[in-house]
Amino acid sequence: MLQKITLGLCGLVLLLPISNSYAEDVLDEKNIGMTLARDLATEAILACREKGFSVSAVVVDKHGNQRVALRDDFASKFTLQIAEEKANATIMSGLKSGEFRALRGDIRPELNHVEGILMMVGGVPIISGGRRIGAMGVSGAPGGEKDEACVLVALEKLEDRLAF
Repeated sequence: MLQKITLGLCGLVLLLPISNSYAEDVLDEKNIGMTLARDLATEAILACREKGFSVSAVVVDKHGNQRVALRDDFASKFTLQIAEEKANATIMSGLKSGEFRALRGDIRPELNHVEGILMMVGGVPIISGGRRIGAMGVSGAPGGEKDEACVLVALEKLEDRLAF
């Protein structure tokens, strides 16, 4: 029995240097939480509603995974897809979707054929502490500039929760 314990401890000691050399493989990252994502989407929808627009708002995390998708009462179901694809374009580029669209006219038609990406105005990065932690897309207002304005209102309203 003592021999088994001794062999087991020796095996663990031999593994310690190996496990330490892989310590860099574990990443610690900041990403958007569900509560903040929900509150941002809600504020964007309310901002558009105040202007008479019924929209959808989708928040994705820094990797493009959907965190929250909200559709206002009278928004078309298609606005959910469009909003998410605007947010994904923002994640891919790191820029507002409208800025990316303007800068990449050379490949814009091709990018619109990438599943899950839509090169339209209305997607905005969500920045916290100088890092992109996600993106939000809004769709349903008459024009992407109006969609983007609603996102910006939401980000401004909750800026204290983003400044950490």
